[in-house]
Amino acid sequence: MEETLRILVVDDDEVDRMTVRQMLTNAGVQMQLSEVINGNDAIFAFKNTSYDCVLLDYRLPDWDGLTLIQQLCSSDIKVPIVVLTDQADEHIAVELIKAGATEHLSKSKVSSETLALVLRSAIRVHSAQMQVALAKQQLRESHEKIIRKNQELESQRQQIQLQNLKLLEASRLKSQFLATMSHELRTPMNAIIGFSQILLRPKFGQLTHQQKDMIERIFNNGKHLLMLLNEVLDFSKLEAGRLELKAEIFDVLKVINATVAEMRSLAEAKNLALLVQTDLQNPLVFNDPVRVKQILVNLLSNAIKFTESGSIWVEIRELPTNRVAIAVRDTGIGISPKDFTRIFEAFRQADQSITRKYPGTGLGLAIIDSLVRMMQGKIFLESQLGAGSIFKIELPRQVTLPNAAGASPALNLDSNEILYSAQNPHQSPSQFSKASMGYPNLKL
Repeated sequence: MEETLRILVVDDDEVDRMTVRQMLTNAGVQMQLSEVINGNDAIFAFKNTSYDCVLLDYRLPDWDGLTLIQQLCSSDIKVPIVVLTDQADEHIAVELIKAGATEHLSKSKVSSETLALVLRSAIRVHSAQMQVALAKQQLRESHEKIIRKNQELESQRQQIQLQNLKLLEASRLKSQFLATMSHELRTPMNAIIGFSQILLRPKFGQLTHQQKDMIERIFNNGKHLLMLLNEVLDFSKLEAGRLELKAEIFDVLKVINATVAEMRSLAEAKNLALLVQTDLQNPLVFNDPVRVKQILVNLLSNAIKFTESGSIWVEIRELPTNRVAIAVRDTGIGISPKDFTRIFEAFRQADQSITRKYPGTGLGLAIIDSLVRMMQGKIFLESQLGAGSIFKIELPRQVTLPNAAGASPALNLDSNEILYSAQNPHQSPSQFSKASMGYPNLKL
């Protein structure tokens, strides 16, 4: 069923109004027709009723059609307008369309079919124009929202940037404070350790068993505190980028054996076996021996700390592409898979409680991770709760120093002869053989 259209005819000529009504009726237009004779009545009618279309005579007693259209636009009344004129005038037609008229017809040429066709076309065109205007308005509103959102985001970004700067400054001050305090505390701590050693020497007199026990406690606790201070100091240097590698050619097996010998007493105190297995054709490497030892000491300290019974293995192996692997394996408490990444974070430990069983700064693995990356190596972890852990370090046989212009000593794998080359070591992770270590109980 065709929709009933509300149509307003604005014409002071009664005959013309009747003619329009008859034409629309003959064309079969379903309509509710209203009539007014001047512009003021038309404005009043629009304020009380909404219309689907207006048929407007150009010549009115008070205004012409152009003025009425302008009045409607200024009153924000939007409706399709078909202007009927007594004669065809292209100039008037152009002005009417510019003012806001939808169509223009000459009364002398209009027919029922033409009027109905133009009427329906004007309604469709106006509807399309309203949809376009609505879409543009929505687009403008969306654009304004985006602009406001961007302004808010920019303000938030600036606040975050300012907060980041404050955090960076706080972190810098924290690192500087830790480094300063660690450095300042090391001097009296070294004095405490030194005087404790002197007191333990026989030439300074015989000590009772109780006195000797107390001094040994002072000495051991002093060494432990010094180790913690050194960790904090090293971490501060790493964080500030002030720690540099001092690479040299050295025998890695000698460094490992010497380090294991130093740590053996700690393992024996807990009745733990500490074993070394080597499969290295050429023990010479170009790297920082002090940092290699530091890595091994930290790994062995952790292995001893978290192992209550069983054994600890240190294995060094040859890897393809001119690399070596150092692994520390234990039968300790193991690590949950969810903690694999977190344990390498600074100050992070699996047990963060104050009453935790295993004390420490939580910096050891973070320092190891940073040092290994400085040495152009990689660190791998395999572990199972209650069964033990494997920490494997892969290092290039020859590290490339940043200030060495790409040239570093290269070691001949077939002999101990030192060659020189500008080739960089190629990094390639290698699977570690679990069975080769003779410990089948750890099922990783």
